[in-house]
Amino acid sequence: MFPAGSRVAVAVSGGPDSVCALLALVELAPVLGIQLSVAHFNHQLRGPESEADERFVADLASRLELPFYKAEGRVGDADDNLEQAARRARNNFFTGLMTKHEVDHVATGHTRDDQAETVLFRILRGTGLTGMAGILPVTKEGIVRPLLEVTRADVEVFLGERGAGWREDAMNQEQRFARNRIRSSLLPQLEREWNPSLGASLARMADLAFEEERWITGLVDAEVERLVQVRGDGLEFLASALCRLPLGLARRVARAAVGLAKGDLRGLEFGHIESLLALAQRDAGEGCVQLPGVTAQRSFDWLRITRQGKRECPVPSLKIYAPGTFVAPDGTQVSLAVEEPVVDVATIRANGARLKAAVLDWGNFAGLELRGWRVGDHYRPQGRSRDEKVSEMFQRARVPSWQRPHWPIVTYGEEILWAKTFGPAAEFAADADTVRVLRIFTSDDAGEGGGKDDSEIG
Repeated sequence: MFPAGSRVAVAVSGGPDSVCALLALVELAPVLGIQLSVAHFNHQLRGPESEADERFVADLASRLELPFYKAEGRVGDADDNLEQAARRARNNFFTGLMTKHEVDHVATGHTRDDQAETVLFRILRGTGLTGMAGILPVTKEGIVRPLLEVTRADVEVFLGERGAGWREDAMNQEQRFARNRIRSSLLPQLEREWNPSLGASLARMADLAFEEERWITGLVDAEVERLVQVRGDGLEFLASALCRLPLGLARRVARAAVGLAKGDLRGLEFGHIESLLALAQRDAGEGCVQLPGVTAQRSFDWLRITRQGKRECPVPSLKIYAPGTFVAPDGTQVSLAVEEPVVDVATIRANGARLKAAVLDWGNFAGLELRGWRVGDHYRPQGRSRDEKVSEMFQRARVPSWQRPHWPIVTYGEEILWAKTFGPAAEFAADADTVRVLRIFTSDDAGEGGGKDDSEIG
C-alpha cells in the first residue's frame, strides 16, 4: 500500500475511524519508511459543529507535529445528492493534493463495516461484479484504505487503549440517508434474523469479487486494445467484432469504451450498455443512441462514440506542393513526389485503379489542394468507364458516414486528381508519353510503387 519513502496524507474527519487510521500510521511510519501529513475537508454542513471538527483535527495534527492540509466547500448548496456531493468534494480535494505533488497517497479510515454496508447497498440497488467488489483497498488515483480488514469494534478498542478522543457526527444518525438506515437498521436486523456473521460474509464477497474483477479487467483491457481505435475526438470499433465476443465480455468492452470516450463512468447504468449492444447487433445501416455524456453512432459495421457537446468544425483546405508530405483532415499523411516513371506503362494499364499509389502525368500542376470530401464531389477513377459520385464510392466501400467529411482528396482547381482508396483520376493518369510522374501516396504506402492486389487499394 505504501512504498518506502511515500508521502501519505491521512484523511481525518475527526471521527473514530479516521483518527484510528492516523494514530496507527503514526506508530507504523518508522517501520514503513513513510512521511505523514493530515488532510481535512470541511463540508460546512453543521455550522459550528463543522468548525469544531476542523479545529479538533488541526490540533491533533499540531500535537503530532504533522503538516496540515485543509479545504472547505458549501456542499449543501450543490445541485446533487448530498452524500454524492460531499464524496465528490472530498475526492477532488484529495486528488488535488496528489496532482499538485503535495503527497503521493491519501489514506482514508474505511473499515470492514463500511465495506459490508457498501456491498449491501449496491446489491439492493442492483449491481454486477464490479459493484460487488465494494471499496477498493488501493485505487489507481492513489487512495489507500489501510483499515479495510479492521472492524469498527476493533477501532474503538484501539482508541480506548490509547485514551484517544474523537468527534461524533450527528448526521451519521439521520435516517434520511440510505447508508445510515443500512448501518443502524437493516444490517443489524439481517444479522439477528439471517446471518450473525453477515458483515464478515459481505466483506469476504467483496474480496472474492475484487480478485476476480482484477483478472477480468486484464481480459477487457486486451480486447479494448485489440478492437478500439482512437480516431480524432472519438473512438471507433467494428460492431460485428464486439458481437462475436461472449456477452459478458462484450458488455465489459462496451462499458470500457464509453468510459474512455467520456473520461468517467458516472451515470452509466446497465440499460445504457444494453442499448449500445442493441445498436451493435442491428443487421446494418445507420443508428444513434444517447448515453450519459456521450453519443454512440452506427454506420455500416462501424460504431463511433464521441463526447456530447463536441461541435463539428468545417474541414479546411490545405495548399500542397511536390515534393512534400502533408497531414490530411483524417490524420493520414499524404506525400507527393515528382520522379522518373518507376512503373512501365503496360503495368499501369494492367493494374488500372488497383495501383496502391496514384501515378499521374506530371504537368507542372500548380495550385494543388488537399481537402476532405464535399457533397457533390465526382470524378472518373482510373480503370472505370464513367464518372461517379464519391458518395456512391463511399457506399460501396462501406465508409462510415462520420469519416466522409475528413476523407483525403487532392484537387487541381475544380478537378479531383486523387482520392484515398479510390485512386487517381483517369484523365490525369500516366500514359506512354509520360516523361515524369507525380506520385501521390499515403503513409501506409510509402516506398511501394508496384502493383498490388485488390485488397490493398490506396
